[in-house]
Amino acid sequence: MKILVTNDDGVHADGLWTLVRELKKIGDVAVVAPDGERSAIGTAVSLFRPLHVQEYASPFSDVPTFQVDGTPSDCIILGHGKLVPEVNVVVCGINPGPNYGEDVFISGTVGAAMQGYTRGLSALSVSSTSFKFSQPSVDAGARVAAALVQRIAAEDFPRIFFNLNVPDLPLEEIAALKLTRLARSSHINTVTEETEGSVKQYRLVRERLVGTDAEGTDIQAVLRGHISLTPLYTSFLDKPPQRLLKKLTADLLNELKKGKDKP
Repeated sequence: MKILVTNDDGVHADGLWTLVRELKKIGDVAVVAPDGERSAIGTAVSLFRPLHVQEYASPFSDVPTFQVDGTPSDCIILGHGKLVPEVNVVVCGINPGPNYGEDVFISGTVGAAMQGYTRGLSALSVSSTSFKFSQPSVDAGARVAAALVQRIAAEDFPRIFFNLNVPDLPLEEIAALKLTRLARSSHINTVTEETEGSVKQYRLVRERLVGTDAEGTDIQAVLRGHISLTPLYTSFLDKPPQRLLKKLTADLLNELKKGKDKP
């Protein structure tokens, strides 16, 4: 199995390499990631300028790594189309901070995974709800992601797209993995106005909304200290059947805790 990995925080991000560490236990991993921070850029692609690629000194000698002066979606297009032959699955993350509710539509992490999905690949985006690098939470996300990818490969499903959010807890303290749906909202964008010298300028500010913890949503699951796994799709014709979702996730968390499903 060949796994293509990217993120939206840049090739230097610790969460990326924690994820790679676990994924390389279950398959051949290649990294194509932005050369710097590219958060909140959604599915943007660089159509009107050339892209430049450089090899990057990976912490793992058996993981070929490239940095790109483009977006996360650019990285998937370049990786799948040119740099990494015979990709089977795309994994994006681990993002510091949640990507849930309607935030998924501007997330570079989710946007890159969607790019893989629209290219016919199974895809997974992974986020820790801790905005700081919380090693226990990131470790939990990486282990769950690797176990899930391993199960997806075993099922030989043509393509499936998941968004995974892990609470700021170590794996041993997470009570459940929940199949969820997107909450209707999570933040609202507002504008502040300020003046620097004689120049007026504006800043976009994100404000957290209340009342977004409806039953069965990704936000509710995370607020309860559970892992949220949300299937995403671009057409109702592509909606994965519940029987497959349940089979992929059945007892996954408990088996990881017991070491039975540990990659």
